[in-house]
Amino acid sequence: MDDLVKQAMAKWPNVPDCFGWLGLDARGDWYMRDDAVQAAGVFGQAPAARGAVLRHEKLLGFIARNYGSDEQGRWFFQNGPQRVYVELEAAPYVWRVAPDFAVTAHTAQPAGEVTQALLDEDGRLYLLTPLGCGLVHSLDMVHAADAVEAGIWRPLEVRAGELEQRCGFQRHPRP
Repeated sequence: MDDLVKQAMAKWPNVPDCFGWLGLDARGDWYMRDDAVQAAGVFGQAPAARGAVLRHEKLLGFIARNYGSDEQGRWFFQNGPQRVYVELEAAPYVWRVAPDFAVTAHTAQPAGEVTQALLDEDGRLYLLTPLGCGLVHSLDMVHAADAVEAGIWRPLEVRAGELEQRCGFQRHPRP
């Protein structure tokens, strides 16, 4: 977490949390969601409910450095003294898989060793690592398939609806 963020949290400890305004899609893109977008539906279930994709590199880096979770499995971006809870389309992380099977998060953090692979009913591959649970980016499925074929990762079948409980996160956090 950035030092300026820590200082702001200490200076203003009682800033209310923010819900529904930030989303993370299944490809690792962040979306800003205003009131009208939030009224259009649940993030990830309708195109009108996504919002505006964020492209500003410094803002994306700031979000990545200040992204974390609370004890209830709600993921958030610590924006100064305010926690902005994130709507997740799939999982808290989106993994990029290199040809050597190294895994990196959409936040640019190395994930560490894959401890478990999970395959849902739609063929989406999730990896559990010391960093957390995440979905393999669709563009990297060829490398992930190579890891499965080589016996490095042995996916267990899971229903997508069971992932939140199994992995300890909330896709749609609430106060």
